Amino acid sequence: MQNFLEKQFQLTKHGTDVKTEIIAGLTTFMTMSYIIFVNPSILSDAGMPWNGVFIATIIGTILGTLCMAFLTNYPFALAPGMGLNAFFAYSVVLGMGVSWQTALGIVFVEGIIFIIISIVPIREMIVNVIPMALKASISVGIGLFIAFIGLQNAGLVVNDDATLLTIGNLFSGNGIVALSGLAIMGMLYTLKVKGAILWGILGATIIGYLPGINITPPFQGLMAIPQFSDWSEVLFKLDIKGALNLSLLGVVFSFLFVDLFDTVGTLVGVSTQVGFLDKDGNLPKASQALLADAIGTAGGAIFGTSTITTYIESASGVSEGGRTGLTGVVVSILFFLSLFFRPLVGIVPGAATAPALIVVGSLMINNILKIEWDDFSEALPAFICLITIPFTYSIANGIALGFITYPLIKLLSGKGKEVHGLVYILGILFVLKFIWL
Repeated sequence: MQNFLEKQFQLTKHGTDVKTEIIAGLTTFMTMSYIIFVNPSILSDAGMPWNGVFIATIIGTILGTLCMAFLTNYPFALAPGMGLNAFFAYSVVLGMGVSWQTALGIVFVEGIIFIIISIVPIREMIVNVIPMALKASISVGIGLFIAFIGLQNAGLVVNDDATLLTIGNLFSGNGIVALSGLAIMGMLYTLKVKGAILWGILGATIIGYLPGINITPPFQGLMAIPQFSDWSEVLFKLDIKGALNLSLLGVVFSFLFVDLFDTVGTLVGVSTQVGFLDKDGNLPKASQALLADAIGTAGGAIFGTSTITTYIESASGVSEGGRTGLTGVVVSILFFLSLFFRPLVGIVPGAATAPALIVVGSLMINNILKIEWDDFSEALPAFICLITIPFTYSIANGIALGFITYPLIKLLSGKGKEVHGLVYILGILFVLKFIWL
C-alpha cells in the first residue's frame, strides 16, 4: 500500500508522507464538516427533504474532492458552497418562486457550461478581466448575506413592521444556544483550534439540552445504516427542461459567476500559501482544478445538492503539511464514514448551526481590504455591489448592480479606458436582465 500511494501521489517529490497526509485530511475534514449540518438545513428551507440532501451533500463532496485529488494531485477539498446554497434556497427558490427541482437543473446547466469553458481558456480569460474591486466586493457581500441569514435563523434578528428589522429575544432558547455556539467558535478560532466551527456546533447542541432551553431533539442513537431510499427523493430530480427557460438566464449566469470567483479565489489563495504558483503567479494544472470543480457541480446537481465548489478550509489541511491528493482521499473517506452517523447529525438544531453562518460570513469580510477605497470610481461600485447583496436578499442583484455601475462611473469620470471591453458587455447584459425581468 505504501508503494502504491507513493507512486500515485508522488509523496516524496512533494516533501510529505502518508502520516502527514492523513493528519492533513483529518484537519481539513474537521474544519469543513459543518457543511454536513448546514447544507441540509439551508436547502430544507427551500422545501427539499433534509435526509435526502444529507446524503447528496456527502456524495457530492466525495465526487468533487476525489476528482480534484486524481486530476490535479492537489490537497484541495470540495463541497456544496456556502453562499451558493443560500442563493439557491433563499433567492432562487423562495425569492423567485422557482421550484427546487428547476433550481437543481440550473445548477446542472451551470456545471455543464463550466466543464466546457474549463476545457477551453474562456474561464481564465473572464477571471483576468474582472476588476479586483468587484471580485472582492462580491465575496464580502456574500459574507454579509450569510451572516444575515445566520442571525435570522438564530432569531437574533427578526421582522419589524416599523423598521423592517429589529433585535430578537436574546434570552430565548434559540438565542441562548446561538450566542453560546458563537462564543465557543470565537474562542476556539482565536486559540487556533482545528475544527472550531464543528466543535462550536456540537457545544451549542449540548447546551440545547439544558433545562429551561430544551430545543435539541432527544438523542436517538449514534449510528445507523443509511437509508438510501431517502436519497431517491432528491436523486435525479433535477428539471433540466425548466432550467432552460430564457427567463432564468440571469440566474444561470449568477450561479456561474459566483461559483467562478469562489473557486478561483480559493485555488489562488491556498496555492499561494503552499507555494504551488509558478514564477509568473500562475497555477499549474489550473484547468484540471477548474474541471474538477465543474464535474463536482454537475454531479452534485444530479445527486440532489447545490453548487459544489473548492473550500477555503482546505488551507487548514495545507497548514498541517498536506501537499498531495492523498489529503483529499482521506477527506473523502471521512465524509463517507459520516453517512453512518445520521442519527447524531439529525439532533443538531438550526440555532446551533446558525453561528457557523455568522462565523463563515466574518471570515469572508477580510476581502474588503482588497478594495481601493481611495479611488472612488473603484470604491462606489464595490460598495453598491456588496451592500445590495444582503439588503435585497439576492447575490444576483448585487453582482448586477456592481457590473452596471463600475463601467458607467469609470466612463463618466474619464477613466473608461481602464475598463476591459468584456466588462462593458457584462454591464449591458445585466441592464437587459433587469428590463426583461
